[in-house]
Amino acid sequence: MQQPNEDRFRHRDLNWLSFNERVLQEAADKLNPLFERMKFLAIFSSNLDEYFRVRVSQLRQIKRVKKSIRKKLALRPSRITKQIIEEVKKQQDRFGEIYHEQIIPELAANGIHILDAEHFKEVHKEFLSSFFNNKVEEHLKPIMLDLNKENELFLENSVLYFLITFENEDKLAVVNIPVKECGRFVMMKGIKNKHNITYLDEVIRHESYKIFPKNNITGIYEIKLSRDAELYIDDIYEGVLAEKIYESLQQRTDGQPTRLLYDASMPKDVQKKIRKLLKLGKIDMMPGGKYHNFKDFFSFPDPTDNPKLHYEELPPLPHATLDKSRDYFEDIRKKDQSLHFPYMSFGYVERFLEQAAKDEKVTDISISLYRVADESRLTSSLIEALDKGKRVTVFVEAKARFDEENNIIWGRKFEEKGANVIYSYPKVKVHSKIMLICRQEGDISMRYAYIGTGNFNSETAKIYCDHAIFTANKYITKELQRLFKVLEGELIIPREKNLLISPFSTRQEFLKLIYNEIENAREGKKAKITAKMNSLEDEEMIELLYKASQAGVEIRMLVRGFTSLIPGVEGLSENIYMTSIVDRFLEHGRIYIFENGGDERMFYGSADWMNRNLDRRIEVISPVLDEDIKQEFKDILNIQLSDNVKARIQDASESNKYVESKKGEKAIRSQYAIYEYLKEKHS
Repeated sequence: MQQPNEDRFRHRDLNWLSFNERVLQEAADKLNPLFERMKFLAIFSSNLDEYFRVRVSQLRQIKRVKKSIRKKLALRPSRITKQIIEEVKKQQDRFGEIYHEQIIPELAANGIHILDAEHFKEVHKEFLSSFFNNKVEEHLKPIMLDLNKENELFLENSVLYFLITFENEDKLAVVNIPVKECGRFVMMKGIKNKHNITYLDEVIRHESYKIFPKNNITGIYEIKLSRDAELYIDDIYEGVLAEKIYESLQQRTDGQPTRLLYDASMPKDVQKKIRKLLKLGKIDMMPGGKYHNFKDFFSFPDPTDNPKLHYEELPPLPHATLDKSRDYFEDIRKKDQSLHFPYMSFGYVERFLEQAAKDEKVTDISISLYRVADESRLTSSLIEALDKGKRVTVFVEAKARFDEENNIIWGRKFEEKGANVIYSYPKVKVHSKIMLICRQEGDISMRYAYIGTGNFNSETAKIYCDHAIFTANKYITKELQRLFKVLEGELIIPREKNLLISPFSTRQEFLKLIYNEIENAREGKKAKITAKMNSLEDEEMIELLYKASQAGVEIRMLVRGFTSLIPGVEGLSENIYMTSIVDRFLEHGRIYIFENGGDERMFYGSADWMNRNLDRRIEVISPVLDEDIKQEFKDILNIQLSDNVKARIQDASESNKYVESKKGEKAIRSQYAIYEYLKEKHS
C-alpha cells in the first residue's frame, strides 16, 4: 500500500487535530452557556488522551518496524510525530487562554471561585485539613525514590500524580491524586455569598507536609502519563504488510508510555530525572499547566443551580406513529418507520425489543452489539426472550476499543442463558447496527428489521446524532437474514442486491455510483453527490471524488471528523465543498445521496469512507426506499448543509473558518432547526 502524497492527501492524524481544534472553538464560543463550554474543554482533553493512547502510540510503534517495510509504506513516523507535538502545544496554549481568560472570570462573575492553596482563608484551611485527614489521606500511596539506587517507577495510565522534590536533591517522591475515590473538586465554605471550590490537587498540595513530615519540600509538580492502547494495525494496513508489521512488533511491550504531561514550571534538572526514571525520550515530554486531566470538568459542580449556565432542556420528541402504537409489528408492516436520535427517544427501540421478547409469535431475535451498555432495558429484554424459549443470536464485538471487557462480560451472560453468542472474527470487526426479528404470522414467517447508524446504547443515544429505520421490506429483511447466517458461519457470502455490505459489496457499489455521476456529467446531465459521514480517508474513494470533481460533478460533503481529501483546490477538487459541524450533540450519522440522472438514490448506515469500513469490517449500508422517509432524511440533511452558525469550512488552509451568513440570511443552527422540524412534522 503506497502512502498518498501530501499535495493530494492530508495525513489523517494531523487532520484529526484540526477536528479537535473545532471542539476547542466550541469552548470559546459564547453562544454556548458557561458550563457547556467547560464540558467542551473536557471533551478536548479526553479526545487528546485517547489520541495519544491510540494514534500517537501507533506512530511510535511504526518507528520500530524494519526500515525496508517503512520504505515500502512510505511512512515517516518521526516527522509526523514532531508535527503533532508542535500542533498540540499550540492547542494547549489556546486551551490555557480560554480557561484563564474566559472561563475563570465568567465563573467569578457568577459567584463561583476556583481557589488554589495560596488563596485559602483560615476557614478554608481548617475545613480542608479535616477533609484531608478524614477523606483523602487513606487513599494516598506515596513513593519515596532514592536517586543513588536503582528505582522502578510505574505510573498508571492517565492517573494524576505529584512529583515532589526535596532539599536533599538525591530524593524524589511521587504521590497519587486519588480522584476516583475522592472526586476532583472540593466545595468549601463560601464567604460573602461566594461559592468557593478547589481542586483535590490543591488540598493535597496544602497538606503535603503531613505526607513527608521529615523532609523539607522544595517543589510540587503535577504529572500525568499516557500509555498506549492495544495496537490495531488492521484498522489501517492489510494483508502481507499488516502481517510484516505485526512480526516486527512481536517484542513490543503493551501499555508503554507515549506522553508525560508535566507542569511547565518544573526545573530542567527535575525533568531530566523523571525522564530517566520512566525511560522516556525528549519527544515524550509535553509541558502543560499547573493542572492536568481537564476531562474532569464533566463533573464540575454548579452550586448556583442557575439554568442560564447550561443548555436549555430539549425533551425527546414523540414519534407520530410509534408513540401511539399498540403493536409495533402492525405499524412497521404497514410502513417503514424512521427514528432520529437524540431528538427522539431510544426508548422506541427498547419498546420494540420488549414487545418482541413478550410476543408468543416471535421465534427468533438476532442483533449485533458493538458497544454494550451496562444493565439496560435492551439487555433485559434479550434475557427475557431467552427465558421464554426464543432463539436469540447475539453478535458481540470483542474488539470495540476500550469496551472489550464489558462486551465479553455481557456475551458470557447471554451464553449462560442459552443464547447463540458469536464473537468477532480474527482481524474483522462487526460494526453494523442491525437487528432482525422473525415472527410466525399464520403460515408466514414475517421478518422485521432495524438498521441504524448508531450503537444499541441508550446513553450515547442521548448525545449522538443518529438515524435508524424499522422495516418489514421483504428484500431488505431477507438480505439481512442472510448476513446473520454469514455471521453464524452458515453462509460464506450474503449475496445482496439492495443492501451494501462490507467487505463484500460496499466499496464496489459506491465506486459504481460515483462513476455513474461522472458519466452523467460528461454527457451534460445534472450530476451531484451529497455525502455526510464521520471520517474520510480511503485513497481509492478520494481519487475517484477528485476525478468526479474534474468531470464537473457537484460534490457537497459534510464530514465531522478528519478528512484526507483536500477540498476546493483548483484543477483537483474545485467542485468539492466540505463543511463540518461541531455543536451540542455529536454528529454520527452517515447519509449518501447520488443524483443518478434525476432518479435519486439515497443510502444510510454504519460505514464511513475509510479503508477499515469498506474492507475490514462487517458494515451495513441500506437504501432508503420509503418516499416519505427519503424526504425526511433529505430535509434533515439540507438543514445541516445550510448551517451558518456552527458549520466550519474545510479547505486547503485548515483554518476552521465558520460559515458566514449572507446579508439578510436567517441564522440556521442546524441541530436546533432539526429539532423544530421534527417537532412540527411529528406533532
